[in-house]
Amino acid sequence: MGRHSLPDGSAPARTGARRGARPRALVLATGLVLTVAAGTVVALEGGLLPFGGPCGGDVTRLDVAASPDIAPAVEAVAKTAREDSARTDGRCLDVRVTSRSAHEIADAFGQRPVDPEFQVWIPDSSLWVDRVGAERGTPLTTAGIIASSPVALGTVPRAAKSLGWPEKTYTWPELTRATAAGDALHLGIADPSRSATGLLSLARISAANTKKAPDRVTADTRTAATARLLNQRAADGDEQAMATLPRDASGAEQNNPRRNQALLLSEQAAFAHNTRADGGPDLDLLYPEGGTARLDYPYTLVDNSETDPERSRAANRFLTLLSEPAGQRALRRIGFRAPTGEAEPKVVKAAGGRDPQPYSTAPAEPPTAKELQALMGMWTITVQSARLSTVVDASASMGAPVPGHNGRSRMDLAKNSLLQALTTFTSEDEIGLWKFATSLDGDKDYVELSPTERLGGRDKGGSTHREALAGAFGALAPQPQGATGLYDTTLAAYEKARSTYASGKFNALVILTDGANDDAHGIGLDALVGELKKLSDPKRPVPLIALAIGPEADTSALNRIVAPTGGSTHRVSDPSQIHQVMLKAIMAAGSNVPR
Repeated sequence: MGRHSLPDGSAPARTGARRGARPRALVLATGLVLTVAAGTVVALEGGLLPFGGPCGGDVTRLDVAASPDIAPAVEAVAKTAREDSARTDGRCLDVRVTSRSAHEIADAFGQRPVDPEFQVWIPDSSLWVDRVGAERGTPLTTAGIIASSPVALGTVPRAAKSLGWPEKTYTWPELTRATAAGDALHLGIADPSRSATGLLSLARISAANTKKAPDRVTADTRTAATARLLNQRAADGDEQAMATLPRDASGAEQNNPRRNQALLLSEQAAFAHNTRADGGPDLDLLYPEGGTARLDYPYTLVDNSETDPERSRAANRFLTLLSEPAGQRALRRIGFRAPTGEAEPKVVKAAGGRDPQPYSTAPAEPPTAKELQALMGMWTITVQSARLSTVVDASASMGAPVPGHNGRSRMDLAKNSLLQALTTFTSEDEIGLWKFATSLDGDKDYVELSPTERLGGRDKGGSTHREALAGAFGALAPQPQGATGLYDTTLAAYEKARSTYASGKFNALVILTDGANDDAHGIGLDALVGELKKLSDPKRPVPLIALAIGPEADTSALNRIVAPTGGSTHRVSDPSQIHQVMLKAIMAAGSNVPR
């Protein structure tokens, strides 16, 4: 099949951040640091002398790490700077460019300290910079945005025709449903934990569901269902996702069940695919209605007090070169848009876009850090499945009526809410149930009602564990003389959760309680916290999530208890909302597990 020609139009110089970008606190940035693993691809020819002629040996070296998609254009500008003897502070500018995936660098920058290596980092999205900031890692400053590319759906021509391209348009949820339903099409995505394209796509789907759904629980349930669907064909990263497309137009490739006929990807990735001689069938692009997600390529400096002012000025000089017309032309040549996101007709056409697809629509507002954290928790649980041990307070106080609920007790509302939460888990998730009250089982304050097992598993009678667990939830009742045996129960349940840890799953312990510990003969708070510190293992995390029901719950003690495990405490004023609070807490905990 014939390939598209490259655009050769120039673009006006752009400097600074894109219009509408979220405000970003600036700190003094003097350099960038990172330990580089052996085998890193460096986009400079080995052994090449940096300059000749007028520069002599008087040069300023600048090391730049760039996302693999934009690294070739950055290197082209660096090469031109060397050839033209571009100067900074009277010295020639010697820029070395390393191609490195953004998630790897973000993982390294999230830890401090790191060894100095790069002075500039150009990831494919500001979300990586924000993630490092949220983790209080290496301080970063975004000095400008050098390019952009919207996220769309790329399809092979046969799939595009079946979807009504280019006349028919879709919202984000409609697009994923249309391409992922049934066996006719296979929809691929890059793992959102490793790809900004994947995570921003999931964020737009979530935003659309939130706008259309009657309530937040319904929206989250729909997004989780889509995440599970996408996870079935998720690739480790952007390059791996591109490799899942058909390699040629043959029937064997087009019908290969391991190939994807549709892929969530950036416009620039589609451009690169369509303009490569051996890229396989050209892709057609469908741009979702309601605002696209957008990669924004921040030119990022990292605060390193050891970097001299000379290199800091060199970094600013290179940003100027990237923002000038010649630098912007280098970016257009490989399929990027201007920093402000205006559609470049030749780029769009080569990437597979056609009218009346809404490729000129302004991008949607980027998701907040809090929204991204929740989505990462949802994705983590979707990918790994969950293993949850649920521990419910059965003390007498759980029989107290809740105002505004027609005399229904805390336990009544808690049971119904837990049953609602149960419907959101898949057959591969593992969930169990304990209850507790003082002297519930002899000297013990707790009893296991249902083991933590796979919901889809069946007993000898053919019933599923989900059915048995639902029955156990429904049978929960307050103990008339029971008090809150919280501390002994917490230790026993956590020991059990740690000893039965399941690798490859999201493991957690969820405790619901409406009171303070009342067992004077059991372990004390200080001793309990000490034991939990010994049991906790960051490599095999089991966060403890505490739901404090009503005003009598001891949140101060619960905060101390959950801290060693990496968990969290959440006050629940209305027990009927337990399922919402619990699911949000699980998602938040899931976003913090090692990736």
